[in-house]
Amino acid sequence: MECTVSWTGALNTRSNMGFVAETGSGHTLVMDGAPDAAKPENGGQNLAARPMELLLAGTGGCTAYDVVLILKRGRHEVSGCSVKLSAERAETEPKVFTRINMHFIVSGKRLTAAAVERAIALSHEKYCSASVMLGKTAQISTSFEVLEV
Repeated sequence: MECTVSWTGALNTRSNMGFVAETGSGHTLVMDGAPDAAKPENGGQNLAARPMELLLAGTGGCTAYDVVLILKRGRHEVSGCSVKLSAERAETEPKVFTRINMHFIVSGKRLTAAAVERAIALSHEKYCSASVMLGKTAQISTSFEVLEV
């Protein structure tokens, strides 16, 4: 896996702390820093997601992917899956994630709570590399609801 991240601030863009990531699979992501009132030249312009937000989003995508795939492989009729992540970070540098809660909303026909709970557990214990990594610094909790459609 490869990725190249380039600073765009030197290109006279609107943000002093903007970055573009080009992934090995050929996709582009834009990132920006938070504005810094004390030193505007060191801050971003809030034009894109922050890098840590993308890390959290990537973790949500990783685990949601697992949950859907596990349910489909179990021949469950899953039609939707979303996960709302909320995180807390350390007060001092490095400001790692210390707590992450993931609330899943899974919809489908005749989905059981047991099947969804199992899929979430398998994702977090075995398959989701991102949440396993973040679990080294953060306490991760999960909750879920199942919607019949």
